[in-house]
Amino acid sequence: MNGATRYVALGSSFGAGPGLRPRAPGSPWRAGRSAINYAHLAAGHLALDLHDATYSGARVADILAGARQGRGQLAALDASTALVTVTAGGNDIGYLPALTLASLPGAVRERGRVRRRLAGLTDDGRLGDRLQQLERDLERLAIRIRAAAPSARLVLVDYLTILPSRPDPAPPLPTDVADWGRRAASGLSRTLRSVAARTDDGFVAAADASRAHHAWSAAPWTRRFHYSLRGGAAYHPNATGMANVARLLVEHLEDAAR
Repeated sequence: MNGATRYVALGSSFGAGPGLRPRAPGSPWRAGRSAINYAHLAAGHLALDLHDATYSGARVADILAGARQGRGQLAALDASTALVTVTAGGNDIGYLPALTLASLPGAVRERGRVRRRLAGLTDDGRLGDRLQQLERDLERLAIRIRAAAPSARLVLVDYLTILPSRPDPAPPLPTDVADWGRRAASGLSRTLRSVAARTDDGFVAAADASRAHHAWSAAPWTRRFHYSLRGGAAYHPNATGMANVARLLVEHLEDAAR
């Protein structure tokens, strides 16, 4: 990486690692940054100077606008940056919010506001529109990153697989929501891969690598639904998952350097 060592990690909770102890020293509590998220682990292996700007709840749109959870993420970039990773997009399309809402007890899910919110999130027409907007926003993000860090290698890091392949059940998720979640995950992966190809940036196919390690598998890399953050947030990477994403990222960078 031309001798530069600055590594900036951008994205949302799937990159930050809420609930994975220990918390990244000095990080905001709401960011949910873990000292064992994939960026920290990869930075240690590659001897890079990590600037972790990930923030739980962030959308790509937030990062672009510098709003709420996205505030300060692009500001972490500068001309000395050698590597940038991005794991984001799930919040933009409502993927993890929908899975979480649908896993609440039935009495809660049937409340008017929750029912309407879930119906809106899992509408396939809206999913298509959100994926198209996400694609545009990711391309804009790549342009902004390239402008701020022209010498950096940009890598889009896909989401780990959460749900088992159909027709395996994924309790407590209703079958229709689980099916929607599979479509959402597939669309998210396809969008990230497509943008990386068009912008000539790197792509880590974490979803493909973790098909056999979904949250209901014997050796999961993500968590099933639960109410505690202990061991990782619901429907998010566990420590093993983060370690494997770090491995995949390092392998990707080493292959690209050959």
